[in-house]
Amino acid sequence: MAFDGIVVANLVHELKQELTNGRIAKIAQPEADELLLTIKSPAGQRRLCISASASLPLIYLTDTNKPSPMTAPNFCMLLRKHIANGRIVDIWQPKLERIIHFTIEHLDEMGDLCRKDLIVEIMGKHSNIIFCNEEGMIIDSIKHVPAQMSSVREVLPGRTYFIPDTMEKHDPLSITAQDFIETIDSKPLPLAKAIYTSFTGVSPIVAEEICYLSGIDSSITPKELSEDIKLHLYNQFTIYFSAVSEGDFKPAIYYSGNEPKEFSSLPLSHFSNYTRKDFESVSEVLDLYYSSRNALTRIRQKSTDLRHIVQTALERARKKYDLQVRQLKDTENRDKFKVYGELINTYGYNLEPDAKKLDALNYYTNEMVTIPLDPTKTPQENAQRYFDKYNKQKRTFEALSRLIEETKEDIDYLESVQNALFIAQTEDDLAQVKEELIEAGYMRRKFTKKKIKIKSQPLHYISSDGYHMYVGKNNFQNEEMNTDEIIAFLEHMKHCDYCLNQLADKYTDHASSAPAYLKETIMERVTAPDIQIQKTAADATYKMRLFYEGLRTVVGVVLALVMLFSLGQMDFVSPQLPQSTAKSSETRREIRTSLRNFSNGITDGISDAPQKVVNYINSISNTITNGGN
Repeated sequence: MAFDGIVVANLVHELKQELTNGRIAKIAQPEADELLLTIKSPAGQRRLCISASASLPLIYLTDTNKPSPMTAPNFCMLLRKHIANGRIVDIWQPKLERIIHFTIEHLDEMGDLCRKDLIVEIMGKHSNIIFCNEEGMIIDSIKHVPAQMSSVREVLPGRTYFIPDTMEKHDPLSITAQDFIETIDSKPLPLAKAIYTSFTGVSPIVAEEICYLSGIDSSITPKELSEDIKLHLYNQFTIYFSAVSEGDFKPAIYYSGNEPKEFSSLPLSHFSNYTRKDFESVSEVLDLYYSSRNALTRIRQKSTDLRHIVQTALERARKKYDLQVRQLKDTENRDKFKVYGELINTYGYNLEPDAKKLDALNYYTNEMVTIPLDPTKTPQENAQRYFDKYNKQKRTFEALSRLIEETKEDIDYLESVQNALFIAQTEDDLAQVKEELIEAGYMRRKFTKKKIKIKSQPLHYISSDGYHMYVGKNNFQNEEMNTDEIIAFLEHMKHCDYCLNQLADKYTDHASSAPAYLKETIMERVTAPDIQIQKTAADATYKMRLFYEGLRTVVGVVLALVMLFSLGQMDFVSPQLPQSTAKSSETRREIRTSLRNFSNGITDGISDAPQKVVNYINSISNTITNGGN
């Protein structure tokens, strides 16, 4: 990535054309280290994104708007106070530094016209956005840098702004031939490195390009070159940077296949193996090149705490698993102690008192074995000691086997969460993973009255045969399927043996407790595919049945109220009682008929969706029962 002084010069050239004499209409701070300025210029309304992120500092024109926090940060409020509705009168770059000055003209509290400078420093982890007055005094900055953080320069309100010249680099736009030769000769380094460490705004890629255009090996030292070759190198250096002085930029991205490898504002001839794609605007280049990377970087930063929690739990689970495996290995010879006890009971009758060992024939292997004995114990006590040891290790083996299985499941689960964090694309994805960790007990839920809405959606693909596939980014999404998706999946399984086998394996549960004489028969029937499918169908329609019964109750209540209302309109005093009663009865019958039809219509509509699911599930059950045919 060559975000060097040349790219900054290209940006300044472009911004001067687009934003000069434009007024700052809106100032937002969507991130802690990022500004979004909306500027109304003679060329139209434009948005300027300025990021001082340590991992990805950027500045470019964009059409994309970003949501802002409900409460604006202090730095944003300060800028709104001073330069809101201010006019950009100049945009300039000192020498060829990765610094852009925005000179803004505005009215102060007294109504007097004054100027302020918004300085953007694109310098890797030292990037910053600094707001200064006309005298060069710092009013505030988006990042405060006290003396404890930097011994070179403090960036604090009230301090004088200056550019630290720690490397003593020269300006490539004004360097003379003699100074050029003396500068590179003083560096006992490879030629390319001597160039980019001696001049401001020159990246390693540009230094390689200058050596390539000069026909000189970039790995040799300047001392190995003759004076004529050095002069030739200077001439090529001057020609290359003359395009910067003239504003003759050609922004482009270099691709290796479909993958962007590099970008530049001037041609890079030594990238002959890459495909070059030219653009009209350097902002378009930066937006396209960094958009995906910027989003990924932001998500990585915001998922740091979650990844730390998962990584810590995963390391703990792996250590526990290794310890349990070692303990389990110690129980491998448990059967030996059982055999020892049996052999002592068999051959121990002729042991001498205070015997320390027993040589006996192992009738399981037909081999002689030597069994250590405790001389203070009787043969029966020694045998019981070995039986106790065997039983203890047997219990340990059974317990550890279960624990190892549980620990392995925890490891698999945490690895799946780790993968979910790795492929997370939005903050909603992170929120869903966080909710999953809370429910799993790895995190505590923070008390808040605000209800969190999660909008993350699974990844959607379409196969070559037109089948829609939904891939969850986390375990929650893998469990989410609506009625239509279930039906579509079951339709697919009718023609896919692989998915059919997967479904059959899915419904194999662990054996639960049952009487010994019935356990085998019960579990054989319980784990049968048709029983499991029926159970799933019943669970799928449980909520629908509850809703249906509740709706019937509501319809009954409405009917009763209507009838009462109708009865209240009857005239019991009138002598035409039979006729009135007849009309009222007819009215009630009509109402009852209408409500009955209404209830039946709703009931049929509600029952239709789950019934379709049940039908498809029963169809699959029959398929599995018949052996996949």
